[in-house]
Amino acid sequence: MSSRSQAIADILTRAIIDHRLVPGCKLGERELSEIFHVSRIVVRQALIRLADDGLAQIERNRGAFVARPSMQEAMEIYDALTLVEQGVAAQLSERLGPAGWAELRQHVERQRQAVAAGNDALADVLGQEFHTVFVRLSRNKVMQEIHAQLVRRTTLLRSLITADFDYCNLLDDHSRIVDLLEKGRLKPAMDLIDAHHRSVVRGYIMDRQVFPELTPRDALEPYLDGKTGEAPKSLSQTQIKTGEKDEPGMHRHVHASR
Repeated sequence: MSSRSQAIADILTRAIIDHRLVPGCKLGERELSEIFHVSRIVVRQALIRLADDGLAQIERNRGAFVARPSMQEAMEIYDALTLVEQGVAAQLSERLGPAGWAELRQHVERQRQAVAAGNDALADVLGQEFHTVFVRLSRNKVMQEIHAQLVRRTTLLRSLITADFDYCNLLDDHSRIVDLLEKGRLKPAMDLIDAHHRSVVRGYIMDRQVFPELTPRDALEPYLDGKTGEAPKSLSQTQIKTGEKDEPGMHRHVHASR
């Protein structure tokens, strides 16, 4: 993939995560090539990258669209997370020492403070990080890699849909999981991990369009010249234009797998 295609893929990804390009939005090659002032081959490479990451669907004779996640997909991802974390729970209940339990409790306390302050955004981030810390403490590298891959899929899933979570209940679950495992009550802890992930899935809103639909040009305009404070400077129009030459042979069709 050329550097220009990668830069465009990064911009499109950011716009999807920011809910400016909403599920089902058409990502037309011609329109995007005009927006970014590049050839359709460069755009096609970027769209293939998005499809590989699960953010876009490319359909024969129809083109590319921002992906529409399904409840079934969400359930399967969280079922897999449950199985991994239940395995980790079994390890931690037998091996984790005082320092590990203290680290988990400190993380729960930081989440509790965010909830008390009404900072749902921070509470959400800390809530997700709890699971990463939880698995890391197992010191099982393979388990960590599998878990990280699943978490990346939840990040993509969460970027494509909206969610309505009860952060107090999720926080209480984290606290109770730590309590149960530290006391050696593995079975109730594993049951709670399962119930916890199921409640997260129930918090996803699949059928309600709450973000305004923008044209691709309007949706992408803030990212083109670093007009948003967080947009990386490497994604400016100048660097898109001065990237590598177009790469031939990128005319294959990619079929949606989601």
